[in-house]
This record gives sequence, structure tokens and C-alpha cells, in this order.
Amino acid sequence: MLVSEFDYDLPERLIAQEPAEKRDQSRLLVVNRATGELIDSVFRDLPKYLRSGDLLVLNNTRVFPARLIGRRVRITPRGDTVLGGRVEVFLVNRIAPLVWETLVKPGRALTPGTRVEFARGKLTAEVIEWRERGRRVVRFEADGDFDEIVDRIGRTPLPPYIKRDEEDRLDAERYQTVFARERGAVAAPTAGLHFTPELLDALREAGIETAEITLHVGYGTFQPVRVDRVEDHRVEPESYSISEEAAASINRAMTEGRRVIAVGTTTTRALESDKPQPPTPNPQPLLTDLFIYPGFEFKVLGGLITNFHLPGSSLLMLVSAFAGRDLVLKAYKHAIANEYRFYSYGDAMLIL
Repeated sequence: MLVSEFDYDLPERLIAQEPAEKRDQSRLLVVNRATGELIDSVFRDLPKYLRSGDLLVLNNTRVFPARLIGRRVRITPRGDTVLGGRVEVFLVNRIAPLVWETLVKPGRALTPGTRVEFARGKLTAEVIEWRERGRRVVRFEADGDFDEIVDRIGRTPLPPYIKRDEEDRLDAERYQTVFARERGAVAAPTAGLHFTPELLDALREAGIETAEITLHVGYGTFQPVRVDRVEDHRVEPESYSISEEAAASINRAMTEGRRVIAVGTTTTRALESDKPQPPTPNPQPLLTDLFIYPGFEFKVLGGLITNFHLPGSSLLMLVSAFAGRDLVLKAYKHAIANEYRFYSYGDAMLIL
């Protein structure tokens, strides 16, 4: 299967640069897998398309401000310490409490031994190792609690297709779901961005249950597929956990023949990764590198809420595995013709 089979043309104007004025005012394209019917709707009307007894599974990961802006520390020939040019360090994967795998800018200048200062010395870092794909291993020293300092000085790690000249403080709130609780993601589970507390209440009043699991979305979600054959692609491992309460809700719904509907591709990967099936409690985090593409046999999923994804992306392949490539591309063509907004801050699909 070729990656090119998942390409489509998207006008740049349809890449959402700002969130909807209100979360649940986003548009919703309802896709019926059995009939191929497409219905244009609004996200706040989601309860109309679900039925009493459905179980919505939410990803409650919380995005932390993983972009750190600092200055390179230079030592003059006389031994004086001076601050040099601007440096960005993007926290990708924690190796030890103060050791991280990172992405850095400018990459070539930050050789092992280079030191960087943040927040007037409250946090310093030293590059200790180069790795493949531009990764750098960095050891930090913190004047206080590391995570608290990062939360105070870091910036929201928006996807590269959302353009900002300067940091917009609105992003710190809007690039976060209303049910975000468990700190650890570098990207939002964007299908969940459309929910409001009022909509969640309306769903419960309609007899639709919810359960929360955690999958910390990693930097790999931004990574393009760089191979020609789908089967040759690998996704980066991500940490997930399913509580005893969530596992019980999911198992009960499956036993009773009720639909389990994942809110997002991240939730889908966590649900379908868990072994044995159906999901079992794993309060201690596990890692998943599950890559879902057409031909995958779903064991849990009965429905999916998801945003519109990039051409040729692993996320588009996952959606195509659930709904069929032809139907998904038909839905995308319809969405483009009707000027839906795409990607992280864009509109959503409900696939049943």
C-alpha cells in the first residue's frame, strides 16, 4: 500500500489558524460507514447523532509548555561568562528527572558541551549527546522544581502549520481540552478541543456515558511519513494508562453490546493497544507504538470523533482503517468543497 494513496489537495486558506469562537461552534461532518451518507452539522448537536448507552472515551492528557526559549552561554578568552544568541529547546522525551531528549534551534551550533540559560539562570542546560533525526540529549539544572519552572517559563508547543509571529496567550488555554488533567503531552488530543462543560452535561442527560483514559501525545504526532510504502512506517512510542474505573466502563459497554466511541486517534490507539482485549486496568503507564492503517482489525471501536488530518499522515491512515479509504477521501472532498476548517484548530468528523 502506497503512502501516496492517502494524498489530497487542501487549499491553504482552510488550515485553521485560530480556534472557533466557542469550542462547540465548530462544524461537524457526520459520516455513516454503512450507507456512505454525509451530514453537515455543528458540534454542539453531537447528542442528536448518538444514542443512549453509547460510551464516549476521552483522553485527559494535559499539554505542558514544552518550548523553552533561552540564550546560549559563552565563555570569553578571559574566562568571563556572557550570553549569546537566542536558542529554542523543545522537550520531547524525559529520560531521567533532569535529562531530556530534545529538539533544538539552531541545531548545528549546539554541540555537546554547549550550555544554555533560561529565565535569568533559574534554569540552565547542557547538551550532552547528539542523536539521529536532529535530536539532542540535554541535562538541566534547576533552581527549584523543574516542572514548575517549565510551566512558568515555557511556551505552548503549537503544530508547525499554525503560524504565530509571537506567542498568543490564548493558545495556552484553547490548545487544551476542558477535561485535561494529566500533565505530559506536547500536543493536544485535538478532537477533544470541541467539548464544553455544557455539552458534556447535555451528553450525560441524553444517557451517553463518558470514561477517561490517558495517552500523552508525543512529538511523533507532528512527524511526516517519510517512506513510500505504508507498511514500512513506524510511529514513535507514546505513554498511556487506563484506570480501573475506565476499564470497567469500557468492558461493561462491550459486554452489553453498546458502542464505544473514541474521542480522537490518540484514544483509539490506547484502546486498541491494550492487551489482552478488552482493555484491562493499567494505572502504571505502558508504551504503545501501534500503527493503525487499512487492514487493521478493530476490537473495541464502535465510533470515532476526529479532526481532519494532514495528507499522507499516519492519522489519516488510522481514520481510513476505520471508515475505509474511499469513504474518508470522499468525506474530505466534501469538507473541502464546503470550506470546513482543517487540522488542530479546525472542524470535526463523527464516524459511525
